[in-house]
Amino acid sequence: MAQDGTDLTPEPSADDHVRGSLDAAVVITEYGDFECPYCGESFRVIEDVLAKYGDRVAFVFREFPLPMHAHALAAAEAAEAAGAAGKFWPMYDALYRNQRALTERDLRRYADEAGVGGDAVAAAISARTYRARIERDRRSGNESGIEGTPSLFVNGFAYDGEISVDELSDVIDRALAAHAAR
Repeated sequence: MAQDGTDLTPEPSADDHVRGSLDAAVVITEYGDFECPYCGESFRVIEDVLAKYGDRVAFVFREFPLPMHAHALAAAEAAEAAGAAGKFWPMYDALYRNQRALTERDLRRYADEAGVGGDAVAAAISARTYRARIERDRRSGNESGIEGTPSLFVNGFAYDGEISVDELSDVIDRALAAHAAR
């Protein structure tokens, strides 16, 4: 919960990385870390949830690299560099599918495979080109009361249940029903 007593996160905007449409009835926002093993588990759950609900659910990802993960910040920089080239989601997928391989060499390879260019990504990491963007997400998470990853919000409200398809589906189904009743 945020320090002011709310459990809201800032509303997603066009500046966020969004899978789906922000006009969807349900928007799930995750603050994540590419090296966090729990985020890796969440990645698979979110994939299944998005497949199950289609365009009724959108997904927003915000960077929250934890200092205890040696490669998380470089991975976030790589994802942001890919995002600037319109390839955030292919890089996001590669990073989560290969969480145990996040060295600079690995990041270059994923960038090449995503069509971004490993040299461009390595240069962005070295120059800290996207550090301000990452810090903006981190501040947003801190202001929303985030202490660890993954941290999920459903339609802006903190989700504190188990991150499983069944548990998220219960919350999503209730949100969809409330949306339909409007």
